[in-house]
Amino acid sequence: MKKTIAIIGAMREEIAPLLESFGRYKSIDFGGNTYYQLEYKNYTIIIAYSKIGKIHAALTCSTMILHFNADCVIFTGVAGGLDSTLKIGDIVLATSLCQYDVDISAFGHPLGFIPESSIYINTNKELNDIVKKVAKENNLAIKEGIIASGDSFIFSNDKKKWIIDNFKACAVEMEGASIAVVASLLNVPFCVIRSISDGADDNANISFDEFLVNSASKSAKLVLSIIDNMPS
Repeated sequence: MKKTIAIIGAMREEIAPLLESFGRYKSIDFGGNTYYQLEYKNYTIIIAYSKIGKIHAALTCSTMILHFNADCVIFTGVAGGLDSTLKIGDIVLATSLCQYDVDISAFGHPLGFIPESSIYINTNKELNDIVKKVAKENNLAIKEGIIASGDSFIFSNDKKKWIIDNFKACAVEMEGASIAVVASLLNVPFCVIRSISDGADDNANISFDEFLVNSASKSAKLVLSIIDNMPS
């Protein structure tokens, strides 16, 4: 029986390089979004851009698992760099993800905590090992670390420092943690790969627009190599 691989990006620019590489696919409209289905080697592949933000990403991930029966989920796209060693175009592989904008500290809980859940949700080791193997074979450096998610585009040095201080994250974006919540609750392996498009600082909005397409292409290219190295 063929396995189904789900690939999600938040924006059209983040999945466009994948669709261009595969060339032929079927478009399926469902739940207010379009899903692109194709057969590749021994896999059925479902690709979609969720639209920006945690709610859209959660809905798209849930649809891919519950409606399209995805066996694993790969999230690809861009992120703001928090770690000072990261440069534009560098690749970050999430070891775990958290929601920096969750705050019920008024009740004595730590930032990012939701009852019956946890602050950090770990990604899948087997998928991460494939990512690292492919990166090594292609002489591509990868930064592993915590990625923080929230429904705001970070372009403030003060907010950047706050996220680093409270969550020890190396990158920040707007969708990954919701993918982590959905996939982990439904027991589906997942990984999150991000290419740095900006420094999440006072100039991030300028940098993002300038480097979005190139950074997204780097992340998508890595995803293609990962699929070629997936076990049959």
